[in-house]
Parts: sequence; C-alpha cells; structure tokens
Amino acid sequence: LSLQEHGLNFQRLLDASAYKETFRQDMIRWGEEKRRADPGFFCRAAVEGAVHPVWVVSDTRRLSDVEWFRDAYGDVVQTVRVVATEETRKRRNWVFVTGVDDAESECGLDQGVAFDWVITNDGDELALGKQLEVLLQSLHRSL
Repeated sequence: LSLQEHGLNFQRLLDASAYKETFRQDMIRWGEEKRRADPGFFCRAAVEGAVHPVWVVSDTRRLSDVEWFRDAYGDVVQTVRVVATEETRKRRNWVFVTGVDDAESECGLDQGVAFDWVITNDGDELALGKQLEVLLQSLHRSL
C-alpha cells in the first residue's frame, strides 16, 4: 500500500485521524509483505543519503529492525524506548484495537530488546526534559 500506488495523503497518515485508521491494516499488511521479501528494506531506506554524525531513527517496530542497525553500525547504536502508562495513552485518545494494537507492528519490541535508554513520557514536561537532557549529554560525549 504505497502512497504513490494508492494516492494516499501522507500528512493525513501522520495524524491520529480516522483517515489513517481506514488504511492502517492495509499499511501493516503491505509493510509485512515488504519485510518478508527483504527484512532490511525499510532500514536501508531510513539511512539512505544520511551523512550526519548522529541520526535519530524513530518508530522502529520490530526486533529485525534493531538487529539490522546493530549489525550495520555496531556499538554506536543507542536504542531508546519511550513509554507511557495505559492511562496516559487513553488520555491521549488511544483506543486498543484487536488485530492492530496486538500485532507485531505495534508490540514487536515489547520483549527481546535490552534498550540502552527508557524515557517516560506521561505528561510531566519537566521530568521528560531532564531525561532527554541526560540522553543528549551522553550522545555529545560519544561524538
């Protein structure tokens, strides 16, 4: 379900609207087909042309993604997991959808990854800022 093949509105797919939900399962299915054929397909696309000393690759969804980056870049890879309580997520209008939110695309990293960093984002901006500052200081030291 590529944007070009189906004339989808990229900006509307980024928000939390019903528009995205209409195509969500089709997008997951299309992504799974691509990954089965080539597990590194999306990872290579994410780094294509990147030349900066630090990259932030957001929203990896599967253990195979983490493994690809670790295999390609070794010890310089830092994994960061952002967590929020279910209560916080519901306040942000998240509603569990069977067949979507329990699919690998949503929970494939819930087990099997020892994250280097775990950031809590439950709405406390000061606490979030402090956590991110520690992460940024660590990244600066490793440059």
